[in-house]
Amino acid sequence: MMHRVFCSRWVLSGLSVTAGICIGATLTATGDRLNRTRGGLLDRIPVIPVPSVDAAAEISPYQPGQVAVSRSTAVMKYGFPSLSSIKSRESYVTSYDPRNRSAAWVIEQLNAETVTGTSDRKFCDFKEDDSVHVYHRSSKADYKGSGFDRGHLAAAANHKWSQKAMDDTFYLSNVSPQNPHLNQNAWNNLEKYCRSLTKHYQNVFVCTGPLYLPRQEPDGKMYVKYQVLGKNHVAVPTHFFKVVILEKPRGDVELRSYVMPNMPVDEKIPLERFLVPIESIERASGLLFVPNIMKRTSSLKAITAG
Repeated sequence: MMHRVFCSRWVLSGLSVTAGICIGATLTATGDRLNRTRGGLLDRIPVIPVPSVDAAAEISPYQPGQVAVSRSTAVMKYGFPSLSSIKSRESYVTSYDPRNRSAAWVIEQLNAETVTGTSDRKFCDFKEDDSVHVYHRSSKADYKGSGFDRGHLAAAANHKWSQKAMDDTFYLSNVSPQNPHLNQNAWNNLEKYCRSLTKHYQNVFVCTGPLYLPRQEPDGKMYVKYQVLGKNHVAVPTHFFKVVILEKPRGDVELRSYVMPNMPVDEKIPLERFLVPIESIERASGLLFVPNIMKRTSSLKAITAG
C-alpha cells in the first residue's frame, strides 16, 4: 500500500470573518523540528530509500532487510503516528480528525439524480464508525443529554438516490455537535439551497466542515476555546463552513463559500449574509480549495457578500 505524507507550514494573522456576527481571529502555527538521534544508532536500522518528504511525497511501507540510503529515512522503521485519514463512503469522501472525534471535511457531488429517489431516513440510525480506532471515535452516548444535535456534515437528504448512500451519512464520523436551533433552521436552509442548485447547474460539489476559531478574552489575548462532549471528548465547533463549487455544462465554475456560527441563528436572515471570501475559510481551516479548482478550469467566478 502506498501512503501520502502531507507537510504544511502556515501563518494566519488578523483574520476577520463576518457571518451574521463579527468574528476576529488570529491563528499562528509553525512546523516542529525533529531532534536528531544519537550517532551510530540510525546506521544499524534497515529502511527503504525514500524521496525527500515534500507535499504529496509517496512513501512505501518499510520492508525488513532493506538497507538505509540516508539517516533521515530511518525514522520510519516503525511507521508514522498518523497519516492523512481519508475515508470513502458510498457517495461522499471524508478526512477524519481523530483528535476532535469528527471529520475535518466531507465532500459530496450532487446533481439532479442524487437528490431524488425513494430513500427514507426513518430506516437509518446513527452508528459508531468501526473503521476509526476506538480511542478516536465518538459514540451515541457522547451526545446523550448534551443539548447538541448530531449534525450531519454530508446531509442525509443529499443522497436520496440510494438507501445505502443515505445510511452511510449516519456514521458518527460524519457528524459534529451542532446547536439544535442552527441545525434545524438556518443550516437546514443552507442544505436545502445547495440541493436546489442542482436544478440550475450540472454538478454541485459541496465541502462541509467544522471550524474552531479564536476569540479575544477579557485579558486581551486570543484563545481557541471550545466545549467537549462525553467520555470521548467530542469537540464542539465554534463555526461551520460550507464551500459550494458549481459546474456549468460548458465548463465554467462558480464558487460560493459560507460560514455560520454554531449558535442560534435567525432563519429569516438571508443566506447571502453568511457568504465569506474563500480565503478566510482556507486560512482558518488549513485547507485549500482555489488551487485545486484552478487546476481543473480556466474560468472561476467567486461569489461573496457585497
